[in-house]
Amino acid sequence: MSEASTTNLLEMQSITKRFPGVIALNNVSLKVKAGSVHALMGENGAGKSTLMKCLFGIYSMDEGKILFEGKEVAFANSKQALESGVSMVHQELNQVRQRNVMDNIWLGRYPKKGVFIDEKKMYEDTKAIFKGLDIQIDPHSKVSTLSVSEMQMVEIAKAVSYGSKIIVMDEPTSSLTENEVNHLFTIIRKLQSDNVAIIYISHKMEEILKISDEVTIMRDGQYIATKSAKDLTTDEIIKLMVGRDLSQRFPEKINKPGEMILKVSDLTAETQPSFSEVSFELRKGEILGIAGLVGSKRTEVLESIFGMRSLKSGTIELNGKVVKNPSPQHAIKNGFALVTEERRTTGIFPELSISFNSIISNMGHYRKGPFLSDGKVKEDTQWVIDSMKVKTPTQKTSIGSLSGGNQQKVIIGRWLLTKPDVLLLDEPTRGIDVGAKFEIYQLINQLAAEGKGIIMISSEMPELLGVSDRILVMSNGKAAGIVETATTSQEEIMRLAALY
Repeated sequence: MSEASTTNLLEMQSITKRFPGVIALNNVSLKVKAGSVHALMGENGAGKSTLMKCLFGIYSMDEGKILFEGKEVAFANSKQALESGVSMVHQELNQVRQRNVMDNIWLGRYPKKGVFIDEKKMYEDTKAIFKGLDIQIDPHSKVSTLSVSEMQMVEIAKAVSYGSKIIVMDEPTSSLTENEVNHLFTIIRKLQSDNVAIIYISHKMEEILKISDEVTIMRDGQYIATKSAKDLTTDEIIKLMVGRDLSQRFPEKINKPGEMILKVSDLTAETQPSFSEVSFELRKGEILGIAGLVGSKRTEVLESIFGMRSLKSGTIELNGKVVKNPSPQHAIKNGFALVTEERRTTGIFPELSISFNSIISNMGHYRKGPFLSDGKVKEDTQWVIDSMKVKTPTQKTSIGSLSGGNQQKVIIGRWLLTKPDVLLLDEPTRGIDVGAKFEIYQLINQLAAEGKGIIMISSEMPELLGVSDRILVMSNGKAAGIVETATTSQEEIMRLAALY
């Protein structure tokens, strides 16, 4: 950690940002000194990225003001932010991979010699930046041939090429090896020595304490505290991140887990970096939660079990027999169902009826020659509406006109029509209001009580603790541990999630 300036280069004062039905940021403030590394921490959904998008001109804030170098600013877009000296290295690198390195750095602002691009100057300028940062990459290399770490170095070099005074790094080490992380830290210290401020978003506690000067912690869209990194411990950070009251938010548990229904052994994804050697068991009537931070590969594990992603190795046993799910169609036949994370993009056909959305995963069941059996379709759609307690005028109502909670109930009902043994739920209450969440929790509880095996991913730790029986904690593509919900704590889960 460096001796940072005492001057505030950036002040974000009382920032509030609303989206329909939710306050994403509520009166949040942040002060960053020139030449410092300022960590921004919080659980998934705490508002860290939203705050940075307000700074970077991706979102417009509803209330508050931003002072940069002592002057009030409100960037209308990211181009304005970049030209003013504020850069952001996003977790998902957005590069033109079929072009070379220097093209990616200078895209849209090529040095010119008359009307032509000055390739020689572009090469020399790129080499000069790389030399200053100790980056060993050929500017002529095609980006698609680089490692993730090298692509990230190119993005940092691009930020430096703008003369940035602040660089935001969002989960910069999520896909890096230990040696690559050390190289990144060397680059960060070089930037600090040039009085550049770094806003560093990460869930990795040890990294934060190693590289940061100050740490700001957010929770549920609100500012919690800013402390000097040297005065913090991992346990203190975790307590500030997760302190919340869990009372009266979850229904009483009525399920009783029985014999083993699913055994997953040493699952490893075909495409890396992803998850490797993941093993766990699921019992009949059990709700197994999956916890993990951004980049932990929770979704990838469920999608692989469901046949949406290829596996390199590992076995899946259902009811004592090895099953192969090379596609979702095979997975459905084998007794699996998946409620996807992005309901609006991969879960529903918004313009079509509740009836269509109810039966689409089980269409073969309704075929009567070349036609569908209207009677059976109506009967099963009504079963979904009644058993899931869907609030709708008719079966023909378009699903897109329903609330998020009612849409999710239709999706769960659709999958139950396929009579699955194992129900995979990826963020089942995302974007749903508190009352509807309680109804979904009751439904999950009831399904488990009826003997379904349920695996549920959630980024909300209180939800996992309130609904599940056990929790598998993923960390950077590995199973960091399985804990009993009744005896674990948010602190233990967070510690495991930051393990790798």
